[in-house]
Amino acid sequence: MSNSEKRTFSLPAEHTAFIDTLVSSGAYASGSEVVRAGLRALQERDAAVERWLREEVAPVYDAMKANPARGISAEQAFAEIKTRHAARLKDGS
Repeated sequence: MSNSEKRTFSLPAEHTAFIDTLVSSGAYASGSEVVRAGLRALQERDAAVERWLREEVAPVYDAMKANPARGISAEQAFAEIKTRHAARLKDGS
């Protein structure tokens, strides 16, 4: 990394202990590497959420706006959830 900027952060003890454990285990060479890996994971998660919103949520929202009759009532939705939950409990899933 040629363009690095030095930053100072305060972390709770459990986070610093976690970083220290990762470094002492050899999984990472330094605390900075741990933080960089965490930031990459956050970027990937944010990108996945954005993709989900763009590719799945927005089209369904647009379809519902175009044809509200395709929706179901809250009572129907909760009844279906309760039925699925009961089935999962019964199956042990």
